[in-house]
Amino acid sequence: MTNTTVEPDEATRLRNKVVDELCADGNISSPEIEAVMRKVPRHEFTPAATPLDKAYDTYAAVITKTDEHGVQLSSVSAPQIQAMMLEQAQVKPGMRVLEIGSGGLNAAYLAELVGEDGEVVTVDIDPVVTDRARRLLDKHGYGRVHVVTADAAEPIPDLGEVDVVMVTAGAWDVSPAWTAQLTQGGRLVVPLRMRGLTRSVAFTQVKGEHGPYLESESARICGFVPMQGSNAHREELLLVNGTPEIGLKFDDGLPADPHRLDNAVTFPRHELWTGVTVRIQELIDTLQMAMAISLPGFCTMAVDENTDTGLVAPVNKRFALAAVEDDTFAYLVTRRTEDNKHLEYGVHALGPHAEQFADRIADVLRDWEANRRGGPSPVIRVYPASTPDDQIPADRVIDKMHSRISLSWPSA
Repeated sequence: MTNTTVEPDEATRLRNKVVDELCADGNISSPEIEAVMRKVPRHEFTPAATPLDKAYDTYAAVITKTDEHGVQLSSVSAPQIQAMMLEQAQVKPGMRVLEIGSGGLNAAYLAELVGEDGEVVTVDIDPVVTDRARRLLDKHGYGRVHVVTADAAEPIPDLGEVDVVMVTAGAWDVSPAWTAQLTQGGRLVVPLRMRGLTRSVAFTQVKGEHGPYLESESARICGFVPMQGSNAHREELLLVNGTPEIGLKFDDGLPADPHRLDNAVTFPRHELWTGVTVRIQELIDTLQMAMAISLPGFCTMAVDENTDTGLVAPVNKRFALAAVEDDTFAYLVTRRTEDNKHLEYGVHALGPHAEQFADRIADVLRDWEANRRGGPSPVIRVYPASTPDDQIPADRVIDKMHSRISLSWPSA
């Protein structure tokens, strides 16, 4: 059944089922967001050929545009992601909201939340996307939403100040234009990529001793179509041994001398099991961040299935947490425990210093288990790119084009 043949009662039933699930799992906690997600017909904002059950899949996005290589350029985010970010944004009646990344549906939700006295401006760099958003918003009674075609990394002319900036495309950096357009005490919600890990972060502006900066109030795991335009940024790929079999992806630049890894795969693979176990469905967001903070050479690894010879054996060949140190690299693996309810973490390492590096990564996992597991996420702060080191308290600083992003574990 496609959108063109949908029976209204069935669409309503499925929409309410999605919202019921989101309320039950805690992604929706406010009655206002519950009400708007029950009201707005999500399926009408997905492509006409989308089956109704796919349009109302609670945890899956619907892709609306790809390029000639099949790379996803635009999508209608999963209901779970939309609910999560709306909760983070804390939009109230009468507010002015800037949405960056148009699809139509989220702008409709925002229009309902701000009401007749508020204002929503939605911006996208792609005219195909904004034309579609304009048509769908008009069709469903949201003509008051302003749709703008522009590179939102730059200031939007005549916009003025807004209470909330909500970014609905994956961002590698925080554009100065976003913070410049925020009112004092305003909120920025953005899917921010840090060392290859993406979190939907709700920021507020803080007046610091040396000037304003952004500080996170919450950070949740998410995935998004990457941003286009001047804020676009691609990960850099290091092919181990110069072949496509093993690719290490670095988000903030390659190692200083990547050729030191050329002979790593000629050494026997060292395998170490750590004794650190997690439940099958346990979130490991703080474990990922612990590795990103503690290991200077943190990266992710992917294996090309067409050239895979078994030199490495990650559980997920498309994505494994990894790290590099000089002439050696390592990655995480898991195995089921005897009770079949838990996973134990292990480390595989290759290179002349494989045993020492595996031990170091195992120490990071054990420290996480002892001190971070089940605790709060790191505090994320965003400073201007010109901020000197001594003004940035941090366990790890990530340098971007426009900003310096600090990650700090909360004090005990």
